[in-house]
Amino acid sequence: MGYVVINTELCKGCELCISACNRGALSLSETQNRKGYQPVSLARPEKCNGCSLCAIMCPDVAITVYR
Repeated sequence: MGYVVINTELCKGCELCISACNRGALSLSETQNRKGYQPVSLARPEKCNGCSLCAIMCPDVAITVYR
């Protein structure tokens, strides 16, 4: 199992990580960050396997993956 930590202040909600996650662990958050973007959140942590595809796709380096 893996675990994803998302820096919500860096995330601009581009959704590239959501499309990269083949297990459906990520989704857009209901809240907004200080810049007015809807950041991504780890909605289903039990589905995360720590593959790091989301972190690789993130253009803002807002995702850290732990295994």
